[in-house]
Amino acid sequence: MLRLDTKDTRPLHEQVAAAVRRAVAEGEFRPGDRLPSARDLAQALDVNVNTVLRGLRDLRDAGVLEFRRGRGVTVAAGADRRSGLLEQARALVAEAARAGYGRDELIEMIRGIP
Repeated sequence: MLRLDTKDTRPLHEQVAAAVRRAVAEGEFRPGDRLPSARDLAQALDVNVNTVLRGLRDLRDAGVLEFRRGRGVTVAAGADRRSGLLEQARALVAEAARAGYGRDELIEMIRGIP
């Protein structure tokens, strides 16, 4: 299930949206899947229902989720390809290799980014 990082300083609605987006990217929720109700998500994440709804609306506006009357909130078609983060990470590793940096050096560079 979804989790929030208690050390994250971002607003809670952004953390909720990021957790759902990550779950979609990792295949926990697939296009067409129905998400648990906002009330259930709020209870599981220990946040207010309005906070969850705000995060879900942000994802709807980004095309990741669809709100449908009578069907609840579902993952939009193609949402699992939207983040592209894995592809970007692969491209970064390849670019670092071309520049003569190994993975460990790249990881250290990333850790140094504020």
